[in-house]
Amino acid sequence: MSSGKRFTRRVAPLERWYLGFPRALTPVLNLVVTGVGRVGLDELRHAVEVAGDSYPGTRLARHGSHWSDEGVPPRVRIAEGNDPVDHPALREPLTRNGRYCEVVLLDGPSVVFRASHAVTDARGLRMWAAAVFRALRGEELSRTESRRTILDLEEPLLNQIDTKGEEFSVPSLLGIPPRAERGEFEWLRRTVDGTYPAVVARMATELVKLSGLEKAQVSVPLDLRVLHPDLDSTSNLAITVVLDIKAGQTWAETHQQLLKVLGERQGTVHAPGKEILMAPLALLRRMIKKLDTRMRETDRFSGVANVSNLGRVDGAEFGTAQFEPVSIYMLDPPAPPSPLSLNIVESDGRTELTLPWFSGSRTRTEDVLDALCESLSPMAHQKASTLLPAEPKQRGEVPAGCNIVKQFRAQVAKNPHAVAISGPEGDVSYAELDHYARVVAAALKERGIGRDDVVGLLADRSVNAIAGAWGVLMAGAAYLPMDTKHPDGRIQNYLEDAQAPLCLVGKPHHERELPSGCERIVLEDLDYLVQPPVQETLPQPSDLAYVVYTSGSTGKPKGVEIEHRSLSNYAVWATREHGIDASARMPLLCSMSFDVAEISLILPFLVGGTLLLMRDDLNHLSLQEVFDAGANVIALTPSHLDLITRLELKPGNDVRALLVIGEQFKRSLAVRAQELFGPRCKVINLYGPAEATIAVSHHVFNGKLDDGATVPIGVPFDGVSMYVLDSERRFVAPGESGELYLGGIQLARGYRGRTDLTRQRFVYMADGTRAYRTGDIVQVLPSGELECAGRIDDQVKVHGHRIEPAEIALTLEDHPSVAAAVVIPRMRPGHTEKTLVGYVVTSSTVDTEDLRQHLGKTLPVYMIPSHILPVDEIPRTVNGKVAVANLPDPFESNGSAAPTEPLDETESAISRIWAQVLNLDVDLLNSSSDFHDLGGNSLTLITMVATVARELAPTGEEVLTSHMQDIIRRPTVAHVAELTRLAAVS
Repeated sequence: MSSGKRFTRRVAPLERWYLGFPRALTPVLNLVVTGVGRVGLDELRHAVEVAGDSYPGTRLARHGSHWSDEGVPPRVRIAEGNDPVDHPALREPLTRNGRYCEVVLLDGPSVVFRASHAVTDARGLRMWAAAVFRALRGEELSRTESRRTILDLEEPLLNQIDTKGEEFSVPSLLGIPPRAERGEFEWLRRTVDGTYPAVVARMATELVKLSGLEKAQVSVPLDLRVLHPDLDSTSNLAITVVLDIKAGQTWAETHQQLLKVLGERQGTVHAPGKEILMAPLALLRRMIKKLDTRMRETDRFSGVANVSNLGRVDGAEFGTAQFEPVSIYMLDPPAPPSPLSLNIVESDGRTELTLPWFSGSRTRTEDVLDALCESLSPMAHQKASTLLPAEPKQRGEVPAGCNIVKQFRAQVAKNPHAVAISGPEGDVSYAELDHYARVVAAALKERGIGRDDVVGLLADRSVNAIAGAWGVLMAGAAYLPMDTKHPDGRIQNYLEDAQAPLCLVGKPHHERELPSGCERIVLEDLDYLVQPPVQETLPQPSDLAYVVYTSGSTGKPKGVEIEHRSLSNYAVWATREHGIDASARMPLLCSMSFDVAEISLILPFLVGGTLLLMRDDLNHLSLQEVFDAGANVIALTPSHLDLITRLELKPGNDVRALLVIGEQFKRSLAVRAQELFGPRCKVINLYGPAEATIAVSHHVFNGKLDDGATVPIGVPFDGVSMYVLDSERRFVAPGESGELYLGGIQLARGYRGRTDLTRQRFVYMADGTRAYRTGDIVQVLPSGELECAGRIDDQVKVHGHRIEPAEIALTLEDHPSVAAAVVIPRMRPGHTEKTLVGYVVTSSTVDTEDLRQHLGKTLPVYMIPSHILPVDEIPRTVNGKVAVANLPDPFESNGSAAPTEPLDETESAISRIWAQVLNLDVDLLNSSSDFHDLGGNSLTLITMVATVARELAPTGEEVLTSHMQDIIRRPTVAHVAELTRLAAVS
């Protein structure tokens, strides 16, 4: 116990009333916190002891008309069972041995905070529970509880307490069952998706409607702490406000009645007066027993209902690193002479309703609760905004035997000499790939790498890289694929954040700097001549398979953890629905750090197909070689597909499916793709964030039926569910748009090492379904499919890569000369894609190139803004958002001045090609014009180089293309012209 004067306070009138309750009518409040994870008994006991010093109102014993802190912390006990609603421990009285508060730990787990209504009210109970969880999290607590009670308040509403007595003439809504015994009741509970403004008024109005009366009273407990926010006390500080509600009035009118009471501090108030403090407890006990008997015999009350709302609760208040709260609700017993009492708790996008009533009325009680839920969340909305698989072949669990390592081994045993990988290095059979992977797995096992360890993979797209990924899987670990073009700083950040003990590195990158403590294995240096052991154990469904990093709005990339069950479910569906079989030849076009790469990296090896590796980085020549090699199932982003349609490539007749994923897919591009690849090729739009394992829905494009601006994203497939919710997580009405939430087996475990962020993005629906908030705005089409219509935040996609502009801005602000920064995606005139523009407020002179180099130390090229402009300040709206309209437009002059000296013939031809590719006025270009400054990106640069090579250096096309990296480093008209002239004569 804290040192200092012992805490005491007066017994409040309402507390005196509850002290008079007979034992059979236990006035005990139960605040239930149910979640996933664990809460240790010893840790909980310590936290309750620590919290008691801040809230000594939980350690009280009564001495006459005063409470006194005895310094004994509330009891903490374990009770077997996992359903709080039916648990007998939550019905036990608390006044034995002078105990008025306790904590019960149930299986599940559930932490139940119990307190006699004689010492506190619902808000006081919440304050104590929140303090206990702060202590569990190791946060510092101070002794803050006030000795003030309702007797010390200057509150006009207290002067209006109705002392004339209540008229008991209204029949109960649920009826009193025959032979109802004193204290025999049951709790019923409902959980509704979403939170609702004026929820008390909504429920009160609906209850009057259900009563069938023309007019009725509803009581609403009012917490006086709301009107006296400086009051930090667990004392009973509630009074009851009575509302007269007419049948047929709207909930908005009821809400206005309540607001008027609060605003004017005037209304009908029911609460014990000070005179009750003089009443003997024996007299109160006889009075309460008499009220209870009359209530059960006459079924008459003063009103229809009592509606109590604990308010909106932030679930984070009741969580720890090991325990994630899922539902928070109140369980209160019925108290004579009150009518039915509806308890409401709003928390994290869910509204909890609990209703206690006499045993034997369950059917009627359930009907009332169903009606209340329907009034909040109409079933028609839920049905219209919930999408399930059209013909689910399985739900919730991966079919028995579906394990990607097992499936790969089966293909090795079935067709050991079949071609697994085909590329510039030659063909690699399934037996050879299996051997290489087992060598890697053995090397990892020798170093103690195993279940849930994360192994970095830093290698170019090659046989060694593929063997490295599968070797990690065979070792039972998870691989972390990284882009070799990313700067060392970002590679180190990934490995450190993932706590990777080891990194597999390709020979060309063996000198890259890794974090201290991260061992390096060069893939090419392993001894592939030895015969490695066969890995007998298989990864379990809950084991990690891979971790992939995406941009983070907090300035720190976040690692998405994908488990084997999720990957196996996707693989089962995708191979079946896309017709991927032993004849499939799938190229690997994307960076291995991009989760789209997993489509090609995993799927063909499960069915005996072939992975095609490109000779070089992505360009028009390497793409044509892939087509010439017989590629027939291609996974790519819309940006890649757009590039292919503009490069005048000849894909032939082999391609049977385009799996388009990663960005919004425009109909105009789908039409061009269908024309290029022919009618026999399926153009399939896949949708899926990294957090839901590659893809969760698809739509096969039909040019005759799909007439919208974008291609629909379809309906979910096996094991996946989709929900369209509004900003309060309510199901939207038919035809309305909302945010897309995903549920099902393919959801990621979470973000590695980021419990806080995981809880923000992975939430729980009313039925307990775990769901991921995508941030994508969607609408259900008349066909029953979904159409994507944008984002609720600033996240943008660049070539399929998710980018959080805030991460770039925070990185800019790390520069010593930058005081403030903001990065905005802006549309260049005549373009259909946004480009990133940075605005900086500098504290000293700094060169733009210096800022680019600073960004380049930790950010990939595609995250570096095309323009960085200095401004005097970052303009803000009254709501604190960036006033984009008040920022300078970087495109007013297309980023380039008119030519100051004549261009030679080659430069003029190149300028014409640039103007065509970038949709610019050719007269604005000169020899020093920079392709990137003009809005070019890595894919449009490929188009530009291909066009320049074909038109100006047809005999040296391969030579000019080989200078791609040189062009990227210095993409000016003059430099490209110089390289073009050299290529033309080579």
